[in-house]
Amino acid sequence: MTEESRGTLRAGVPGAEAGARKAAETDARKSAAAEGSAASDTSDTSAQSAQSAQVPPSAGESGAPDAKVEPREAGSREPGEETGRGTRPLSRVRPSSLAEAADAVADAARERRTLLFEGAGTAREWGGPVAGPGLVVETSGLDRLISHASGDWTVGAEAGMPLARLQEQLAPAGQWLPVDPPAADAGATLGGLLACGDAGPRRLKYGGIGDLVIGATLVLPDGTVARTGGDVIKNVAGYDLAKLMNGSLGAFGLVVRLNLRVHPLPAATATVALPVDDAGRALDAARAVLRSPLEPVAAEWDGQELLVRFHGTEESTAVRGRLVPQLAGFAAARVLGPEAELAVWQRHSALVRGEEGETVLRAGTHPARLPALVRRLDELTRDSGVEARFLSGVAQGVHTVVLRDGDVEEHAACLTSWREAVREAGGSVTLRRRRRGVDAHASPWGPAPPSVPVLRSLKRQFDPDDLCAPGRFAPWF
Repeated sequence: MTEESRGTLRAGVPGAEAGARKAAETDARKSAAAEGSAASDTSDTSAQSAQSAQVPPSAGESGAPDAKVEPREAGSREPGEETGRGTRPLSRVRPSSLAEAADAVADAARERRTLLFEGAGTAREWGGPVAGPGLVVETSGLDRLISHASGDWTVGAEAGMPLARLQEQLAPAGQWLPVDPPAADAGATLGGLLACGDAGPRRLKYGGIGDLVIGATLVLPDGTVARTGGDVIKNVAGYDLAKLMNGSLGAFGLVVRLNLRVHPLPAATATVALPVDDAGRALDAARAVLRSPLEPVAAEWDGQELLVRFHGTEESTAVRGRLVPQLAGFAAARVLGPEAELAVWQRHSALVRGEEGETVLRAGTHPARLPALVRRLDELTRDSGVEARFLSGVAQGVHTVVLRDGDVEEHAACLTSWREAVREAGGSVTLRRRRRGVDAHASPWGPAPPSVPVLRSLKRQFDPDDLCAPGRFAPWF
C-alpha cells in the first residue's frame, strides 16, 4: 500500500473480511429483484461505512461489442514482463465501455490469464514487478465525462480520463478537483491516481483523490461489476470498495468510473520560499506556519528551501504572503512572483517523479521523525558513490528520497538500510522507481507489516486465483 493512501488496504474496509464479496452479491440480487434494475447504492465515503456493495448479476448486459484485443508480435514484451499464465500470447485490450471492460476481465478469468490494468503508465514501476501479465487492460478508451452537477459540487467521469483534461472541463464552472500529483503533467488518469493512492503537495488541505470519491464503478477480478457509493456527497450505506482500491496498485480489480466531490477553483495562489537546508529548522518553521491562522494548503521542503503555498482571493493571498515573514523562523522568507511560483512547483514535481536510472523511495512517518531520517540517509551515502536528494511534505511526514549515481548494489543497500530506519520509526516505504537491476539485490517491499494477514485474506476473497497484478505486492501476498 502507498503512504498517501494511509494504509487503506489495511483499514479502509472494516467488516469486509471473508464474507464481503458474497454478502455484496447477495444484497445486489435482492435489490435487483425488488427494484427491477441495478441502480447504484449510496455510501458514506469514510472507512466506517462498510455495509454492502451493489454487484449486478451480469457484467455485459448492455450488448456492447467486444473490446478489440491486440496480440503483440512474437517475442515482444513490455519491460520486465514474462509470459503470463494460460496458452494464448500476451495481448492488450482497450475497452471503450463498462461492458467491454467487464467482458475482457471475465474472459481472462475464465482462461486464467493474469491481468495488468494500465492508465497512462506513470506508476508502472511502483512496488514489485508484475509477474508476466497475460493481458494488459488499457483504460485510455474509458475517458468520458459522465456528469457534472456544478450546483451539487460533484462530477462523474470514467477512470481513464486524464486529470489535466478533467480540470480543463471543470474550470469554466469555477471548479476543480483539488489534487496535484507529480504525474499530472505526464497524463496521469483518475483511476490510476486512485489505484496508486498518489497525491501532491496540496494534500495538506484537501487530501488525496481517495478522499474525494463519493462513488465508484469497479470490475472485480472475475468480471463482476460492482457499484459502491452514489452520485451525491451525503451517502449512508455500502461497502466502501473505493477505499479498498485506493493504493491497491491494481491488485483487487479495475476502476472504471468515479463520482467525485469538486471544490471552488481558487482565484489566486501565493507561495512563500524560505531558504533552509537543515531538516530540524525546516520542521520548526513548518510547525510555526501551521499553528498560525494563515491556513497553508501546502508545506514542502526540498532540502534547500521550505515552500509554503496559500489559496484564496487576490487580497487574502497577498496579505498572508506579507504576514509570513513575521512568523518565527521566517525572517528570510520571500514571496515568489507568478512565474517563479509556477517554476518552483514544476521543479518540485519533477524531482519527486525522478528520472530514468534513479531510484525513488516514498515514505510515510510521523513528521517529527524527519531530522533523524535525514541524518540516517546522510550516513548511508556519505562514503558511497550515491548522491541522495531528500524532499518532504514536512507537515505530514510524507518523504521522498531520490538516489542517483553510484552502482546498483549501492542503490539496493541504501534502499534496504534506509527502509529499515523508516520501519523502526513506525513508517513504511514504497519503491516508486529503481535503477535497473536493483530488484536482484533488494526486496521491493521489505518486512511485512502486521496488517498483511488481513491483506492476504482480502486478496483470497476478491482474487483467489491471483490474476490481478501478480507480484505487485510480493513477497507480502
